[in-house]
Amino acid sequence: MDITVQELKEKLDKGEKFTFIDVREQHEYDEFNLGAKLIPLGGFQNAIEDFEEDKDSEIVIHCRSGARSGMAQSLMQTAGFTNVRNLTGGVLAWQAAFKA
Repeated sequence: MDITVQELKEKLDKGEKFTFIDVREQHEYDEFNLGAKLIPLGGFQNAIEDFEEDKDSEIVIHCRSGARSGMAQSLMQTAGFTNVRNLTGGVLAWQAAFKA
């Protein structure tokens, strides 16, 4: 299941509670970030168990364009997570939509 940048912005603006993960690299995160927890995709498989208590909670994952976060989403779904959402278009879509 995906989430649009507009839906994500609404959740963030309302202060909704969800797990928010950025799977880009450190240098990308340093240039621009949305406030998510940084877990680069290369180490993501090993970090999945850290979210075990959130298996049925909403998790939103993003990257630059949506490709890496789509891979991370698949890894989590395979591990039994039931509500993992990928940000459609990633940070590029966010920046285009909100001129960040």
